[in-house]
Amino acid sequence: MIIFVRILKLYTMSKSRITIKDLARELNISTSTVSRALADKWDVNPETRKAVLELAEKMNYHPNPISLSLKQNQTMSIGVIVPEFINSFFAEVIMGIQSVMNPKGYHILISQSNESADIEFTNLKAMEEKMVDGIIISVTQDTRATEYFKTLREKNLPIVFFNRIAPEVSAYNVIIDDYKWAFTAVEHLIKEGYKRIAHLAGPENLFLSKERKRGYIDALKKYGYPIEEELIIPAGILMESGITAAYSILEMPNKPDAIFAVNDPAAIGAMKTLQKKGMVIPHDIAFVGFSESQKALIIEPNLTSVEQPTFEMGKVTAELLLEQIKNNSDETRPSKTIILDAKLNIRESSIKK
Repeated sequence: MIIFVRILKLYTMSKSRITIKDLARELNISTSTVSRALADKWDVNPETRKAVLELAEKMNYHPNPISLSLKQNQTMSIGVIVPEFINSFFAEVIMGIQSVMNPKGYHILISQSNESADIEFTNLKAMEEKMVDGIIISVTQDTRATEYFKTLREKNLPIVFFNRIAPEVSAYNVIIDDYKWAFTAVEHLIKEGYKRIAHLAGPENLFLSKERKRGYIDALKKYGYPIEEELIIPAGILMESGITAAYSILEMPNKPDAIFAVNDPAAIGAMKTLQKKGMVIPHDIAFVGFSESQKALIIEPNLTSVEQPTFEMGKVTAELLLEQIKNNSDETRPSKTIILDAKLNIRESSIKK
């Protein structure tokens, strides 16, 4: 009868989470002794430690993650917020983040803002409420969360921005030199012999849009090209915005012979629209994009584009967040920008034949 009761007791315990109290009761020792044995403290008798570890394994004991996080003042979770999942760019960055965070035992909470400032703000509040140990984010095209970011930093929450950053916020940033590579892209078109180069410009409040536009303008200036306002076409960063820009180009009496777009989706939207209207690429109009999306290699002709190191960007971003989590204190809120390298992949869409 005693054996049956003991078996029933163990069975009942196995159906719920085994606690330190259960181990202590079985071994008839104090919970503090069990806790110290599990933590491999020096003041525990080796035989007692061995008995505790063997029973813990036998009863399939696991530490309570909530209790552990409270003791460590960490939840072992981080938030990752991206504007969208339409193209492969952000998915590849997330893969880089996971390659660093998963082996360290962190859970990654991923949300997308769908290019909405309101959803971005909601996502940020949700991450704060879940008490994540840090946030990795690329802001939306119309972000209005600058002051909230500053508040989170004042609360000492580690934040790392990547690709699309908030320059006014004191935080870590991981980017490429958008100015340099925009300049390089436009210079390529100039050296190919194109004379009237337009720019499909991104949202004005995005730092990368400003830098890519600045690179476009300075490349034209260097080679003595005039800066014509009608050739700087507000286009946004979506394929639909590229389509709209294409119709603006079709209405121009003096059309451009080349386009440098703020990103690949805008370039592809414009390319496909102009092709449908009978224009031949690059004979009638050449194209260079930015961000090296997978669609750049699918569209015909293949799109010349600036390739960003997405996986590496994710890795570096995660490493910077871990650095902050480890060294974070109320007295120091570090701020620095890591600039990664990129390259221009030249393809048929911009080669003058």
